[in-house]
Amino acid sequence: MTRIVNVGGIEIGGGNPVRIQSMNNTRTQDIDGTLAQIQRLSDAGCDITRVTIPDMEAAEALKEISKKSPIPVVADIHFDYRLAIAAAKNGAAKIRINPGNIGGPDKLKQVADICKERGLPIRVGVNSGSIDRKLVDEFGGVCAENMTKSALDAVRLLEDTDFDNIVISIKSSSPKLTIETYRLMSKACDYPLHVGVTEAGTLREGTVKSAVGIGTLLAEGIGDTIRVSLTGDPVDEVYAAKSILKALDLKTGGITFVSCPTCGRTQVPLIDIANEIESRVSNLPYDLKVAIMGCAVNGPGEARDSDIGIAGGKDEFLLFEHGQIVRKLKSDSAVDEFVAEVIRLGEEKSSLKRS
Repeated sequence: MTRIVNVGGIEIGGGNPVRIQSMNNTRTQDIDGTLAQIQRLSDAGCDITRVTIPDMEAAEALKEISKKSPIPVVADIHFDYRLAIAAAKNGAAKIRINPGNIGGPDKLKQVADICKERGLPIRVGVNSGSIDRKLVDEFGGVCAENMTKSALDAVRLLEDTDFDNIVISIKSSSPKLTIETYRLMSKACDYPLHVGVTEAGTLREGTVKSAVGIGTLLAEGIGDTIRVSLTGDPVDEVYAAKSILKALDLKTGGITFVSCPTCGRTQVPLIDIANEIESRVSNLPYDLKVAIMGCAVNGPGEARDSDIGIAGGKDEFLLFEHGQIVRKLKSDSAVDEFVAEVIRLGEEKSSLKRS
């Protein structure tokens, strides 16, 4: 089991739930815009977010952002140790650096000292594109072995400053290489691991790559916090991360949505209906499994473990709860009626928990 690291009141590692992270794509200097996006991320289920600190103006903006943010804010630093120190002083909950390119041992120690003084962890971030050229040549290219060695070398630079409040990430854009590297790293140390496939791509491609890389590792018990890296709205990263965790039964609560792929038996516009229902119920706060099935032949049976669902017939749907048919819904009103039933059942379950 990995050791526990505290990020702004949220514990990572040590058997705690896998934490969801994202990164803002706003200009950090735009305080209002950044805070608005952080709120959207938080509402979507994000536990921790990260902002880039490219200059002192951004480091100063972090002071107000970290004070008003509903979730811990991590400062992403490249090369300039002074920005890391400023971010630590201005309320960052964690500092992300590559210790090998922060300016040398003396400057790294200054960063480590301010973080130690304030109880801030440092995430050692290494990826397949930042490995020392000598290591690449030694191993004949980028591989799991030299990625792991590169990360451990970076960790030792921090340990040499008497700092061990560390989280490690060693990402690649290749899910296969990512998996191989984190497997090695999980055996080499007990620091918490931040898992992700870097530069994964757009929403469709990136979600698939992330599900393969992150999902495989989590299924093996490797990974304490995750980020799905997508080219697009970071809120979509959070939704994808939640889906990965739910698929592995590592996250409970909220709507779990299932639907059948349709076949020749389908007599209703299931694809459109499923998309509309998902968009209307996916963010509801109820702990429910919701099913949209294409036909009554096996719909209620296959989705028996769902709390509530509908199964298509000719111009109508069967409404069912826990596999038991309740009544019929006409296709033209099925979406509105079904959403209302989901809310009703969710409220009933919530009331029972409160009582």
